[in-house]
Amino acid sequence: MPTPNETAPEPILPPPPQVYSSGRKVLSFVTTLFGVTVPLVGLVAGMYLAWGWGFGWVDFGLLFGMYLLSMLGVTVGFHRLFTHRSFQTVRPIEILLGALGSMSFQGPLLDWVGRHRLHHQHSDKEGDPHSPYPHARGVKGWLAGFWHSHIGWAFTPMPDGLDRYAGDWRRDSVIRTVSVLFPLWAFLGVFIPSVIGLCFGGWQGALTGFVWGGLVRILLGHHATWSVNSICHLWGKKPFACGDESRNNVLVGIVALGEGWHNNHHAFPSSARHGLKWWQFDLSWLVIRTLVICRLAWKVRLPSRGELIARAENPAGPLPTAGTAS
Repeated sequence: MPTPNETAPEPILPPPPQVYSSGRKVLSFVTTLFGVTVPLVGLVAGMYLAWGWGFGWVDFGLLFGMYLLSMLGVTVGFHRLFTHRSFQTVRPIEILLGALGSMSFQGPLLDWVGRHRLHHQHSDKEGDPHSPYPHARGVKGWLAGFWHSHIGWAFTPMPDGLDRYAGDWRRDSVIRTVSVLFPLWAFLGVFIPSVIGLCFGGWQGALTGFVWGGLVRILLGHHATWSVNSICHLWGKKPFACGDESRNNVLVGIVALGEGWHNNHHAFPSSARHGLKWWQFDLSWLVIRTLVICRLAWKVRLPSRGELIARAENPAGPLPTAGTAS
């Protein structure tokens, strides 16, 4: 207790919630609604066109190929390279990964990095921009948490000051330019499959290329990425203790190219490899490993066996170390 001549210390309070202008709220809501509904309309259009024109190998190739390229831009580029700096690579590949990730229509590179680093700093706690927690008990509460973590969070403005979470890359003029050119990369993400479709099937092919390689591919990429935020914090296994509700989910691990081994990732955020066991398929890690073999990537960060054991998990079979990977 303070003496009569002393002043009681000021209590440490959490920062007040940010208040956004109506215009900013409307802009965030409209842009998200547009980004969600247009690819969905593309899926409906694709189903209609497939009914009349069929769904050929070119359509499948554009859908699958553009999905792989743009999602690897997110998983290998936006996430493992730029957000967590889990490996280093040559400048042309940095630019290529930044451009491919931008084609996923998930926002500019530096905004993505800042938001994801904020998520890790406050994972499943106050300040996490897309956590499903806390939520009310019962099915209704679970669904509300799922909705917020999957897409609901995107309808509100992001917190101010996100740029400080990506300050290291913002000081890099080349990467800053890649981020600023997001509209160009996004446009190319739908223009390229349209042109390829035009070359194979004329104007009909251009339309189906735009729909399948553009809009439908964006829709699938969005929901694969959002499933890491939602499903992988609600449903799956937690082999590692990491202080949050991140979980490994096999299905998301496949469709999100290795990102679904989310508990592994939160236990070892700087690891370039998320599928830590031989059976945990991680295509993004295979791409990074290929870059290493080709001497295009180095300083690859991986957890040691001692770190794995310290987290109460001893993986069966050999696990590469940072020394062998780089």
